[in-house]
Amino acid sequence: MNNSIPKINLQVNQNLYLKNPESSELGKKIITGSIDLIDEIGFDSFTFRKLGVQIQSPEASIYRYFESKQKLLLYLNSWYWNWMEYRLIFSLANIESPTKRLEKAILLLTEEISEDSDFSHINEVKLNRIVISESQKAYLTKDVDQENKIGAFSVQKQLVETISKIILEINPSYKYPHMLVSTIIEGAHLQRFFAEHLPKLTDVSDSCDAITDFYNELIFKAIK
Repeated sequence: MNNSIPKINLQVNQNLYLKNPESSELGKKIITGSIDLIDEIGFDSFTFRKLGVQIQSPEASIYRYFESKQKLLLYLNSWYWNWMEYRLIFSLANIESPTKRLEKAILLLTEEISEDSDFSHINEVKLNRIVISESQKAYLTKDVDQENKIGAFSVQKQLVETISKIILEINPSYKYPHMLVSTIIEGAHLQRFFAEHLPKLTDVSDSCDAITDFYNELIFKAIK
């Protein structure tokens, strides 16, 4: 009898790549190497040439998977939010209370990220740092409308929609659920960054996760 757990494969929008990096060992090396390198030197200094040196593969081979480093960043951002949505669906399963589901969702969006053993070629801790520090470069661009049309941000929008519906279950008359959820996402990312680099701009605590506690307090007071 085979008791092995089926391998989880997150589906990223095919418009973001030329060849699915999950389809080959080289593609997975590109993803692993790009996360390592962007985390180390930043997206502005990142190039496919440097990535080729990092993974010991010709630069041209990377272009068979991604047409530009911008598309690669969009792919990484999309993979991250696919992963977050997968975790959200799993964590909310069989919870009937909308209040409990919202608490779970807030925890998911604000907690410190740990590595997920289900995806051995992706370091989620490093990817989280990239999303915090670089993901605005994925959508604060002149091409954002076109990238939106091809579905580059569809999973992130779906995540916001899912949590917004939970808020409306608790308070159907609340007028700003999408704004509130997107504020949680961006604000929690900034607070994590401040806690690590600019602690005078936040309120860190050794006894609890102050960021999660803060957003629980903020959100439940907002939707009363």
